[in-house]
Amino acid sequence: MIRALRNLGRVIRIGRTLARHDALFPLDAAGLPPLLVRGVKLLAGPPGRQAQALRPGQRLAAALQELGPSFIKFGQSLSTRPDVAGEGVAADLGELRDRLPPFAAGEARRTVEQEFERPLEEMFARFEDQPVAAASIAQVHMAETADGAAVAVKVLRPGIEQAFQRDLDLFYWLAEMVETFQPDFRRLRPLEVVRTFNETVDIEMDLRLEAAAASELAENFEGDESFRVPEVDWQRTERRVLTLERIEGIPIDDNAALEAAGHDLDAVAAKVLLAFLKQAFRDGFFHADLHQGNLFVDPEGNIIAVDFGIMGRLDRQTRRYVAEVLLAFLTGNYRRAAEVHFEAGYVPQHKSLDVFTQACRSIGEPIQGRPLNEISIARLLAQLFRITETFAMQTQPQLLLLQKTMVVAEGVCRNLGPGANFWQIAEPFLADWVKENLGPEAAVRDTMGEAAATMRQIPGLMEKAQLAVGALTPQGVRLHPDSERAIAHEAARRRGLWPMLLFAVAVGLVLLLAAKI
Repeated sequence: MIRALRNLGRVIRIGRTLARHDALFPLDAAGLPPLLVRGVKLLAGPPGRQAQALRPGQRLAAALQELGPSFIKFGQSLSTRPDVAGEGVAADLGELRDRLPPFAAGEARRTVEQEFERPLEEMFARFEDQPVAAASIAQVHMAETADGAAVAVKVLRPGIEQAFQRDLDLFYWLAEMVETFQPDFRRLRPLEVVRTFNETVDIEMDLRLEAAAASELAENFEGDESFRVPEVDWQRTERRVLTLERIEGIPIDDNAALEAAGHDLDAVAAKVLLAFLKQAFRDGFFHADLHQGNLFVDPEGNIIAVDFGIMGRLDRQTRRYVAEVLLAFLTGNYRRAAEVHFEAGYVPQHKSLDVFTQACRSIGEPIQGRPLNEISIARLLAQLFRITETFAMQTQPQLLLLQKTMVVAEGVCRNLGPGANFWQIAEPFLADWVKENLGPEAAVRDTMGEAAATMRQIPGLMEKAQLAVGALTPQGVRLHPDSERAIAHEAARRRGLWPMLLFAVAVGLVLLLAAKI
């Protein structure tokens, strides 16, 4: 009850901000009581003319920007879920820029000293007070180590962990409300959306994990100078402080400077695309925030990436699925495109393969015969995911993150030149990857690997079988007392949820009306 009252009070305050921007539609969709939504609209007053002139997604983005760091980050996370937010809203949320006023340099210095338990001067001969970038979670200061190395130092905002934890509790509560009172939304797994966001935030809140991501990405490109990652200074990295090699390069969106430096823009675009394909398919570990502000070009024309807080992973099965589907669409083999979905278990077996093949054809035929540079892989995947919703395909967050990253990568390349040809690079790369990973030799490797894994599991399986037999009784399966208590508690919780929520709504509205009066 206390949690419901606390979060309901916050929902009302947040709702007033959304109402000022004419962006209350998420509360309507979440299934909150209509009385609550109408009360918030009444108390907030009419939205301004400027808000009314914007698209719904733009209005929501403006409201989230005003609500602060957690909401900006959550909006960016939702931009990867067009199935949840809607394609138009997701596209507008993708424009949210994570920029906030910097916090005081004294706070940054104090954080560094607290993390390493020694004076800052012992670690850095120079530490610039003016940050070069400030975002919701951290800001970056240029510095120089005692041995003369030029570095960039990322420092977490003071108190940011507590602020995010408070907001995460609210997001979980809202997701629980949606899953309880809006059964149609369960397929979209709102709790899973919040958990994924929580995991991302946890990684961004521990800068050692970002350092590890940078280190892994650099290791994957060892010996390949076309894509570079700044070296981690592990001696000056802790949970709230990350120190990286300072990079020297031209921002990838500065076409004039790139051309003045003698770089071939088409070659630069090709390196971006190929680096992304290598990360996603070869390694299954990709930089998921490849916007223009995170990419630079060094004097040799190679790509340098920064900011490794958001990374994506694809297991081998998912990589096979994406590669096979893309090649099937490119070659017009719609039957194979459909079969891959069933083989991967993404579409339920009771659905019609023939009807799904027809749906795939409706996506693929419009791109046949078109110049390759006019075909967007990201758009093709977005259309495919929309179609699969009608076939009860369960949402795959990792695929949506991949598709969103493709959108951004394609945008970077098209900014370098409208003739950037994603398919010209992707088709031979994917064909080689499929041949190597789905051919006869790969099948033999996989079979031997699975056999070895099964042999290792046999002792554990035998032990579990003995435990399972021991749990059987003539009356059925014996439950542990803790399980029985948990089942009873959940049943009681669900029975009492509606009255508790209605009471909380009533109390919240009374308090709010009293404050208004």
